[in-house]
Amino acid sequence: MSKFIKTMTVAVALAASPALAQEPLNKDARVTESLVAVRVGDTIRNTCPSISAKMFTVLSKWNELKSYLRAKGYTEDEVEAFRKNKVEKARIKGLAADYLKAAGAVEGDVESYCKVGRDEIAKGTLAGSLLRSYK
Repeated sequence: MSKFIKTMTVAVALAASPALAQEPLNKDARVTESLVAVRVGDTIRNTCPSISAKMFTVLSKWNELKSYLRAKGYTEDEVEAFRKNKVEKARIKGLAADYLKAAGAVEGDVESYCKVGRDEIAKGTLAGSLLRSYK
């Protein structure tokens, strides 16, 4: 095989391969922000009876995030392993709880979660974009 053909074969193979992931998933701000927003929205919808999830929007945002991660070089297996990691789940849950508390949600006060949810929707935040209010 000629040197030219070998070089072209390697170049094509490299072009077809995704870029190597640059940083751990838990250090990527977009990943953290997205997962915290989902957790915030999920907590609100499970606490407030007049707010529900926009499931098509949730799925669309998840697919956008997965596409973003694939473009950064992460594999499907890496993304799923991260999503299911107990330590990372606890970290995201803690960040979401802090966010909700700072926004005015009070444990045991359903209406405070409803207010935070309506505020998130009105502000057009990522969490708010995942929710719909019936009140």
